[in-house]
Amino acid sequence: MAEGSTFPSFTDGSDACAENCCTPCGEDNVNEEAVKYCPECDEYLCTRCTSQHTWRNATKSHKLVDKKDAKHSLSGVKTKCLYHLDRDIEMFCRTHDMVYCTMCIATDHRACEYVDKIESKFMSSVNHTEINRLSDEITTAKETLINATEKQKHNLSSLEDERKDIDKTLDDIEEKMIQRIRKLKQEAMQSVTKKYDMMKLGLEHEISTSSNMIESLKKGYQQLKSMDSLTTEQQFIYLKLTRNTIEKGRKLYAQSVSKGICSISFTANNAFAEFVSSVDSFGQVQEGKQLTKPKHNKVKAIKDYNVNSDTTTCTISDICQLPDGRIVLTDYTNINVKMLDIKYNVVDSCVLDNNPTGICCISSNEVAIKITNNTVQFVSVESSLSKTRCISISGGCYYGMTYCDGRLWVSTGDGINIYNTAGTLIKSVEKKHNGNRIFKSITQHMSVTGDTVIVADSCDGAVCFNKDGTVMRELRDSRLKNSVGVCVADDGIVFVCGFNSNNIVMFSKDGLCKGEIVAANCGLMYPINICFDKKRNTLIVNSNYSITIKVLELEE
Repeated sequence: MAEGSTFPSFTDGSDACAENCCTPCGEDNVNEEAVKYCPECDEYLCTRCTSQHTWRNATKSHKLVDKKDAKHSLSGVKTKCLYHLDRDIEMFCRTHDMVYCTMCIATDHRACEYVDKIESKFMSSVNHTEINRLSDEITTAKETLINATEKQKHNLSSLEDERKDIDKTLDDIEEKMIQRIRKLKQEAMQSVTKKYDMMKLGLEHEISTSSNMIESLKKGYQQLKSMDSLTTEQQFIYLKLTRNTIEKGRKLYAQSVSKGICSISFTANNAFAEFVSSVDSFGQVQEGKQLTKPKHNKVKAIKDYNVNSDTTTCTISDICQLPDGRIVLTDYTNINVKMLDIKYNVVDSCVLDNNPTGICCISSNEVAIKITNNTVQFVSVESSLSKTRCISISGGCYYGMTYCDGRLWVSTGDGINIYNTAGTLIKSVEKKHNGNRIFKSITQHMSVTGDTVIVADSCDGAVCFNKDGTVMRELRDSRLKNSVGVCVADDGIVFVCGFNSNNIVMFSKDGLCKGEIVAANCGLMYPINICFDKKRNTLIVNSNYSITIKVLELEE
């Protein structure tokens, strides 16, 4: 039971049970008859809990009454403040329509008007209609939370099942790789054995032939020693045969020398090892959230903010948001970059070497700016805007650049070039495997959500890519004309604006069109790009040759 309540808690049992049972024991599902009641804690106490209540430092000063006097004691109970537990609630702030203790008023509500002391003569008693209404609201809130809790439990169970499925997938991948390695090893061993057996058989044959020749030479040697006992005819015959044996022995030796030493070796396929070493992981672990409906599906209000701190009418070419909520935008006409505060006021600017066509956040204290002279200018945004280093790129005159997984994605008109932050070209993305173009028209502004890069293409939508440059899906709708700007909300909803159609169309994260959030007749003229402000739940839209940005407040 909450401390400081001025009426008995809601229970599922009868009034008699609530009055006769010990409150602390009841919280442990133990029904123990109460003998005392503490008005300050609004608790019924059994004999054991009464003893504990009187010796604990926090409660030993409380005055206990018999349980039969509990209802009478309730009328004189002072309710303790939720924030200052040693103080009673005595004040009512009409500005916030809430009751507080005097400490709360002194510290947090000094500027509030209509702060009064709570006194019975100034307060009308609460009618039964209000009590019934609050009772219904409590019941509804309780049932809503119960349903939400059940969904969370089901979610937890399904999450565990998904984890087990992933574990099984990883085991399957490991087993397939091991089986493949074992098969390759077995094939290599069989090849070695075959080579070895052939070479062994040849050597054994040569050894046998040489051994037979050695025996023939030994026999010829013995015959030469007994030549004196033979006739002249026999001596002639044995000499010829012995010479023939010697010649055969020499030829056999020459053949053996010419063949050289037999050997067998194995050269590993380094491509396999290098491939395994180059792979960073078995796959990607992605966190997903399923929402019953988009959080951002209606514009609540539209406000204009002047961002022209120069003498010439500006053209905001691109916008990005820093992690701390600050907005940084590039001004194509005035050749500078501007930083806005939380109220969208220009607080700093920095002159660039040429017209900027894109900007993206690299870290909490740095942005990268794409410039028409085919460079990317890095700018520090720690306390003020200051230029740092530059790298060379292609396609500087085209709108569009973003940052994903440590790499810069740069629009080239025909496609996308992907660079590392040192300026090395990693990959160009222009055509499909069949040779057809990926984009319908000129590549434009981009946005990132997780590992997905979304690129508008001056036609009727945008193209979604994996971080490796593989096409995932296309976002298309005929209501978009010359789609140049794109951004993503924190719930995954993608917004695409049409320069010639003067509208903004929504897409779900799985690519389904959710309709127009801003129609063509709402006064949005020639939007160049849009940016989702995560800190304030707004869409920031910049239009062609305009001194203002439009901030669209979204309903949740």
